[in-house]
Amino acid sequence: MSALEAVRAFSDSLDRMYAAMRGDMDMNTTDLGALRMLIIREQQGQVVKPHDLATHLAISTASTTKLLDRLTVAGFLTRKPHPHDRRARVVALTDEARVTFRRHFGERLQRMRDAATTYTDAELRTIVRFLADMERAMVPET
Repeated sequence: MSALEAVRAFSDSLDRMYAAMRGDMDMNTTDLGALRMLIIREQQGQVVKPHDLATHLAISTASTTKLLDRLTVAGFLTRKPHPHDRRARVVALTDEARVTFRRHFGERLQRMRDAATTYTDAELRTIVRFLADMERAMVPET
C-alpha cells in the first residue's frame, strides 16, 4: 500500500468513526465538528470566537448563531467575554461537553495511543512531519 493509499484509508476510517460518534451523541456533522475544533483549540491554549468557528466550518454567520444556540441549550458550550478584548465574546466548552466527548471518543483515543507506542520516537517524528505536510497540502492557503 502506498503512503497516499494509507492516507485515504485512514481518512475513511476517520469518517466512519465520526459517523458513529454523531450517531452515539445524536449530533449532526457541523455540531460535532464544532466540538472537535473547540477541543483541539482548547488543548492548544487558544480562545475561539464565533467568527473562528464560522470560518473553520465554512458556515454563515446566521448558521453559526443557530449552531451556538443549539449547543448552548444542549449544555455543551458557554459564551463568555474575551479575555483581552472586552468588546468580543469567546466560545468555550462546558465540563459536560468534555465528559461527553471523552466518553464517546476516549476508548478510540486510547487505542490510537496504544498503536503509537509501537513506533520509535524517530519514526513518530517522521509521521508527524508527513501528516503536517498532508494537512498543508489539503487546506488551501488563506
